[in-house]
Amino acid sequence: MGLLDILLGRTKPVAPDLDQLFALPSAAVTLQAATSFTPTGHGAVCFATVEGSAFEQTHREVQALLDADADRTGSPVELERDAYGYSWLVSRRGPDELPLLVNDLHAVNSSMEVNGFGPQLLCSLAGFQDDSGRRLALVYLYKRGTFYPFAPLPGAGQRRDNALELQVKAALADDLRIEQDLGRWFPVWGAPGL
Repeated sequence: MGLLDILLGRTKPVAPDLDQLFALPSAAVTLQAATSFTPTGHGAVCFATVEGSAFEQTHREVQALLDADADRTGSPVELERDAYGYSWLVSRRGPDELPLLVNDLHAVNSSMEVNGFGPQLLCSLAGFQDDSGRRLALVYLYKRGTFYPFAPLPGAGQRRDNALELQVKAALADDLRIEQDLGRWFPVWGAPGL
């Protein structure tokens, strides 16, 4: 970063650190103790929709990589599109298999990055729920290298449980690199895997 960048207020983007995803299993223990939320076993990687044979080849490689897991039942990764035009690669594991889910998310992100689709990656999420059925996602912002909680309120409409999100932020401050700019806590309405 040069002097001109400093004077003009430009900052160098944070390099993605996909290894931050491996902090999720220990953060889940803290989350359960603080809020009673437990993993659902569902997670997803979101990216700007990509068309073409290069992406299809990458998707096949990810599918083959995750198919190699002999303990997995069902489809390892499913490609879904949301109402906003974004694509999601969704992984479903058992609720007690969060480390394996994190491996899946890391593998998907890494494969896309290695194959030149890093600029299209937006976020990854892991789903959680409590005994009353409330949902929560811990969302990893690929381009920021940080996490934030997203807690949609149950029922119709697009409303968030801001108090729960702030409670989770405080509880996980020592476990995850939490996004401090609340303006970047984007809602992921209807996200597959949540």
